Amino acid sequence: MAQAAAHTQWVGTTGGTPWMQRTLVRCLGWMNLPFVYSGMAFVVPFYMLFNHKGYLSQYHFFRRRLGHNPVRSFFDVYANHFRFGQIILDRFAFYGGARFKLITEGNERFMALCDEPGGFMQIGTHVGNFELAGYMLSQEKKTINALVFGGETGTVMQNRTRIFQHQNLRLILANGDIDHVFEMNRALADGEIVSMHGDRIFGSQKTLRATILGAEAQLPLGPYILAATRDVPVLCTFVMKDSISTYHVFVNELSIPEELKDKNAKTRAAALAQAYADCLTAILKRYPHQWLNYYEFWES
Repeated sequence: MAQAAAHTQWVGTTGGTPWMQRTLVRCLGWMNLPFVYSGMAFVVPFYMLFNHKGYLSQYHFFRRRLGHNPVRSFFDVYANHFRFGQIILDRFAFYGGARFKLITEGNERFMALCDEPGGFMQIGTHVGNFELAGYMLSQEKKTINALVFGGETGTVMQNRTRIFQHQNLRLILANGDIDHVFEMNRALADGEIVSMHGDRIFGSQKTLRATILGAEAQLPLGPYILAATRDVPVLCTFVMKDSISTYHVFVNELSIPEELKDKNAKTRAAALAQAYADCLTAILKRYPHQWLNYYEFWES
């Protein structure tokens, strides 16, 4: 187990003033998305230039983790920023009324767990558009308790609340204290679903090391120790953008090796973290341009 340092570099809020965000929601309700996307082709170079730390972290991702040459890595970073812009615009377009087609793989396991009496966890990542799963994959059997960063902008939080109130989904705000831990434990004890990210460290600095794309990285202890302590099933969900109007949802169940199932909670938590890391490695190889952590994620 290690103490986190690098992950304090991320901010966690969506850019733009409240007025700009509200205007964007209204405009994207009727504007043609491909037309809006095309405008980003001219915006992305400025973002790469002035957000230099984010540019470097992505450049290092393509150079060090994927082994691309310098020229290819530069264009990879451009493609990554362009895709990130599309995903952010899609979120605001959804707020304004747009809808997207979802192709799902493995979601039958999610639905099967919803039929069982016990609670379970759903872990996402800052790749693709995990939030879209909460908006569009609805079910009425279990309440989903989604842990979200409490410091997000008012526009984003208001729209999340407006949409989620019709989706059998409840928001748990993480504000730097430990109140959310008690709420998540209560939800699992009541047979509900807890949904949270498994890649960024927030609040407690306790971490686990896992190998992702061949190198060690630090993952937050919280999601995995909670699952191991409560002994609940854990699903890993990715929502990846395939085209202008289509997202691909991948649902995988994380498993602990048979020889570790009788070990203590920390050992089982570490096994879950590595199972998650393996799923993340596979999805990043398939969708490298949708890696959305804009800081030096790996220890090296």
